[in-house]
Amino acid sequence: MAGPRNDAPARPIKVQAADPRKLDRFNPRNPIYVRKSSGEWTNLRRKMGWVFMAFFLLIPWIPWGDRPAILFELASRKFYVFDLVIWPQDLMVLAFLFMIAAFALFFFTTYLGRVWCGYTCPQTIWTFIFIWIEEKIEGARNKRIKLDKAPWNTEKVIKKTSKHLAWFLVALGTSLAFISYFYPATELYIDFFTGQASGTAYFWTLFFTFATYGNAGWMREIMCLHMCPYARFQSVMFDKDTYLVGYDATRGETRGPRGRKQDPKAMGLGDCIDCNLCVQVCPTGIDIRNGLQYECINCGVCAETCDDVMGKMGYDKGLISYTTERQLEGGSSKVMRPKLVGYGAALIVMCIAFVFMVNAIKPLALDVLRDRNMLYRETNAGLIENVYTLKVMNKSEKAVNFDLSLTGLDDFKWIGPQQLLVDAGEVASLPISIAVDPFDLKMPIMDVQFHLKANINNEEFSDQQDSRFIGAGGR
Repeated sequence: MAGPRNDAPARPIKVQAADPRKLDRFNPRNPIYVRKSSGEWTNLRRKMGWVFMAFFLLIPWIPWGDRPAILFELASRKFYVFDLVIWPQDLMVLAFLFMIAAFALFFFTTYLGRVWCGYTCPQTIWTFIFIWIEEKIEGARNKRIKLDKAPWNTEKVIKKTSKHLAWFLVALGTSLAFISYFYPATELYIDFFTGQASGTAYFWTLFFTFATYGNAGWMREIMCLHMCPYARFQSVMFDKDTYLVGYDATRGETRGPRGRKQDPKAMGLGDCIDCNLCVQVCPTGIDIRNGLQYECINCGVCAETCDDVMGKMGYDKGLISYTTERQLEGGSSKVMRPKLVGYGAALIVMCIAFVFMVNAIKPLALDVLRDRNMLYRETNAGLIENVYTLKVMNKSEKAVNFDLSLTGLDDFKWIGPQQLLVDAGEVASLPISIAVDPFDLKMPIMDVQFHLKANINNEEFSDQQDSRFIGAGGR
């Protein structure tokens, strides 16, 4: 996407000298030392991060009967979400949930840019946690740079070891919390630390531990710059009215240092004092003054840092701010625009459909398999008999008595039980036969319906499946 446009005559920009090696932020061997920042956007991000972290860590511990409130049992292919049990037959619900998440991302990106990346992306949240640990152990930005350049000594070994140990413990806690969604938390922690967990549990716990440790501790901005696909296709959703972090070049140029009491206009300078603090606080190491860039995650730390500098200089705030391309060009933004309305309408429709689909999930299900090896057979009594296998699924959490019946035939004989007790979460197979006098068959092939009924938690539920009855002829 093009950067902010400026119709004023081009003026030279004074840039402070820098180590050429440090300018290559795309080189993973060049670490970015993020400077500590504070302000309204940092406080908002921290509060949101704590809220999401609290949900992430505590939800697996919420009891719901004899199991956690949310549990994904991959082995039995069942997802428990409070009272809702999602079976493989209900996976369309999950598909709709993913589509809702996608269109929500499209909608908010069109409106607020990469706000997901800056405030709610797990990579961002954990990266800032690891940076906070780094600051507490190794010190501020300048101290960290000095420590990395210093030769190895006792102090450096202690600080580096402490930092990486703290990172590893946070990563381990994160991994255990994540695995708790698939393995009951009350069992996982005890089994893991007593050596009673399965090999699969140990493998995935350690896998996600090292993945978190590597992503948030070592890779950090590399994930955003090189590996995240969202950064690449976000420009398709952006337009001139998308809110993003932008630099007002018309007001800021020409950049240059000056004293607080000096008049910048008399010096031929704009409001930017070229302190480079906006670059030092950026977690991806970009210079927002170079225009809009896909690497920007819209976290706003450069804006609040610049506001702090502007306040100290006695200038108006907002040199860097949440704005739009249209506003940077001197126009006014339009909130209601076709693309945004389209995403919003699609999101609402899918949310409504999702609610209906969730409400339509029943705690029982019936599947009918007709014997394909034999179309029909004639009994000794002269009746035409078809063989079926009924799959009765109890999706509730207690044993249930089911009633079975058939419609579509005027007179028939049901050979086999019509009542069946199925344990909680089980699927029972019931072979049955339907026999009919050939005189009662109106056509060679008759459409029939199998019905399943049960009373579950004092509520009547039913399901039906269509099938066919094949006879020798017909009247």
